Amino acid sequence: MIVCKDICKSYKHGNHSKEVLRDVNLVINPGDRIGLLGRNGAGKSTLIKLIGGVEMPTSGKITRGMSLSWPLGFAGGFQGSLTGYDNARFIARIYDRNYAELRDFVEDFTELGRQLKMPVKTYSSGMRARLAFALSLAIEFECYLIDEIILVGDQNFQRKCHFELFEKRADKAMILASHATDAVRNFCNRAMIVHNGRSTEYTDVELALEDYSAL
Repeated sequence: MIVCKDICKSYKHGNHSKEVLRDVNLVINPGDRIGLLGRNGAGKSTLIKLIGGVEMPTSGKITRGMSLSWPLGFAGGFQGSLTGYDNARFIARIYDRNYAELRDFVEDFTELGRQLKMPVKTYSSGMRARLAFALSLAIEFECYLIDEIILVGDQNFQRKCHFELFEKRADKAMILASHATDAVRNFCNRAMIVHNGRSTEYTDVELALEDYSAL
């Protein structure tokens, strides 16, 4: 279980402070698939980064009782001067996984070929997203954090993403931040709307989508 209690997040801009999230509460149980809805700039990505530990809340507490992926769609954790292979080796060492098996999965999944021998700082944003996605899926987590990544790449890559996430890992918890309402409708059993810094939880996904469309 993952519990977010009274989460607030503000960013300072000079002498001013901008509040992005205010008193957000969320409980993620094993197997939950929560669709995170909100307009651009509403704070969806910020909330995912907070849950994943990429950023810290200004106030409030997050208790993590499940293993979490880093946010899929967030490639900020890569060492840009290292190659794709080097980053894969680092991940294998951190999570105590067999590097050869992890490397083979990354090669097959990303389809980046010779680019894996190049420094990650030379990658396009789409290539970095492919690598981040592959490395996340190469490690079995109990909860996956997904930030629009399923919309990255060509149709073949999107099919592979759907299969790996929503079929092979049907028993895993997920938080899916997406503007793709069909994805939320098809794959989520709960939803949350983030609007004006506040969050509203829904057990009825269709009702959440109706309210989201009315924003």
